[in-house]
Amino acid sequence: MLQAHADSWNAGDLDGFLELYMDSSETAFVGGSGVIRGLDAIRARYLQGNWRTGTPVYGLRFEDLEISSLGADHALAIARWVLFDRTTDGTASSGYFSVIFRRTPDGWRIIHDHTSAAP
Repeated sequence: MLQAHADSWNAGDLDGFLELYMDSSETAFVGGSGVIRGLDAIRARYLQGNWRTGTPVYGLRFEDLEISSLGADHALAIARWVLFDRTTDGTASSGYFSVIFRRTPDGWRIIHDHTSAAP
């Protein structure tokens, strides 16, 4: 799922990237600017940031992924995210995230995303 998430980013498919998030006003994204709730607000955040040109400036990959069960219908994923220059493969920025997934009739969806940049 997370590889498909990154693949959508790298293909310039914001809707595909956001598909992993649960479409709910309770879905939360926590970052340096605070808490954002709801898929529309999360979409707006990406459009103002990495997608401000209409497509992501940098490629995305995940490293050091750890997934833990939080019961039958919830899971926790922790990993490092890396934005990289597509021509040189050099790191542009990176950080860590933890996401909580909920099993839904449509499959596993992110209900909480806490992402932060590393120095």
